[in-house]
This record gives sequence, C-alpha cells and structure tokens, in this order.
Amino acid sequence: MFTGIISGLGRLSNVAPLGADPSHGKRLTIATPPGYLADVQLGDSIALNGACMTVTAFDAAADWFTVDISAESLDKTAGLADPGPLNLEKALRASDRLGGHLVSGHVDGVGTVTKFAPVGESWELCIAAPQALGRYLAYKGSITVNGVSLTVNRVTDHAETTELGINLIPHTLEHTTLGALSVGARVNLEIDLIARYVERMLGSR
Repeated sequence: MFTGIISGLGRLSNVAPLGADPSHGKRLTIATPPGYLADVQLGDSIALNGACMTVTAFDAAADWFTVDISAESLDKTAGLADPGPLNLEKALRASDRLGGHLVSGHVDGVGTVTKFAPVGESWELCIAAPQALGRYLAYKGSITVNGVSLTVNRVTDHAETTELGINLIPHTLEHTTLGALSVGARVNLEIDLIARYVERMLGSR
C-alpha cells in the first residue's frame, strides 16, 4: 500500500528488453536521490509514477535499482517505456502517517492532460479520464495522478470521457514531476480505493 505522497524524484535511466519477442517485458533501471535506497531490500515495493513495482536489484551506494515490468503493464501505463523523470514512493509502513489517501499502486487507466495553466499562485490541471472511470470520480474526492494523491475540484462527464479538474499548489509542482506536464501528456490514474468497495457493495444489492 501507498499514500500518494511522493518520497523522491527519480529518473528512468535505462530500458532493456527481457526478450526479443513483443510479448516480453522490460528491465528498468532507475536512478534515485542520494541515500534513497538506504533502507531498501530486494523484493521491496516502490511505486513508479503510481505503478507498484518490485525491486529486483539495487546498489544503495551508487543510488540505482532495477525492476522488471511485463509487456501487459507497459501497455496499461504511461511514462515507463522511455527514459525520463519519475515520481517515487516506497511502500507504506504500519507506523507511517497517512498523509494522502490509501493507494494500491495499481493503475486503473491512462488519462490525457487537456489543460495545464496558471491560476493565481497555483496551476489548474485538467485531465480527460476514460469514461469507465467516471463513476468513481467525485467533487472533493481523491484521485492519484502519476502516483500523486490529489483532490478533485471538478468533474464533467462527456460522451466518451470524463474530465476532472485539479488545483496544484507550488509545493506539489516543486516536489513531483507534475510541473513538467503539458497538454496532450498521458498520465497514470488510480481511483480511490474506497470507491471500489462502495460500488461492489451497492452493486451486490
């Protein structure tokens, strides 16, 4: 489990194929901030842009670790196929503060940025989400965008998508990769875990 509070900014430095066939996945090498891996062990979970991955190798002194990602996961996520900056979050400990919301690290869909513009001291981020996720999005509800826990300020249903509006404060822009977004960028989305159970319980009636 995660909280959506980013604990470090990393960089996907290398993408290596695990086989010659398109059905094979990739091995990703991620560079981390100095000292980030001091408490990490093999098999630990670290979320990359909101996608939970397992550490398969690491060098704490050299500040890098690797994960293996399947072709299926690459197809269902954004930002993990090519080198570039990443939001990092280590798995939640039982004693940690829940500063964001409960996040599983399972990407529910990929959205597209439709607007990213300054509003006063903050920025407005609008994302077109897959229509199937629309029922889980609510005003003042929670959403995870590229691993970042955020509050939904506006929800607008369209014929084929649901657009959500989010306000980003300067702190979020400075300490995550969201400040580098632009219109047309694809982002990983995870809906609120509680919404899943509410739908299941109501649906069973």
